Amino acid sequence: MPAHTTLKALSLAVFLAFGALAHAADPVTEAMQAANGPYRMALYKTNGKSQPEALQALTQAQQAWDKLSTQFGSKPAAPYDRDPAFAASVAEVAKVFTKALAEVNANQLTDAHNTLEHAREVMSDMRQRNNVVVFSDHMNAYHAQMEIIMVDGQTTLAQPKGLLTMTAQTGALSYLAKRLTTQAPASLTQNPEFTALVGAVNQSVSALESAVMNQDLAATKEAMGKLKGPYSKLFAKFG
Repeated sequence: MPAHTTLKALSLAVFLAFGALAHAADPVTEAMQAANGPYRMALYKTNGKSQPEALQALTQAQQAWDKLSTQFGSKPAAPYDRDPAFAASVAEVAKVFTKALAEVNANQLTDAHNTLEHAREVMSDMRQRNNVVVFSDHMNAYHAQMEIIMVDGQTTLAQPKGLLTMTAQTGALSYLAKRLTTQAPASLTQNPEFTALVGAVNQSVSALESAVMNQDLAATKEAMGKLKGPYSKLFAKFG
């Protein structure tokens, strides 16, 4: 994982811990959240094998973002009206959807999925610049740390004291996993499906914690490989 990605994950975590909160109390954030549902499904479907399903999901996501762009792209409501980069960010997300759509049409679902990941970063940056935090940002912070472990994990473990380094990385992931519950709105914490899915995420992290605490290399590698599944299911439904 590049250094700038690690710093980005740390920056987001610090912002979520100490930043001013504005939980979808403005029309732009609410529109962004409305577009986030179709976007999540597009990410989920492009991570699968069905081109028609991916195409349908991505088309709906693009339409949702086009609606936001038409309504607010040139004249956003507060607090985004003070953001000089707002229009450029809206346009950047639109470009992501256009590129991903071309990749899905070419049946390049993995490429489309990776392309769509950038939209999550752009939307997160938009909110962060304007001191707005929603539950999706906590999901993104967890995802960023999970990616550090999953992408760089094997390299980390191969280094001297690699298991000790992984223990520190797992500690950060555990902290962010717990915030998926503590920072969730009541509408989610009172939802049995959310409770079950977020519980599965925490169980996957606990398995990794147990493995690194026991300094068990084989168990650590196995637990690392089981992080993505529970998170993907939670993200697709509630991220």
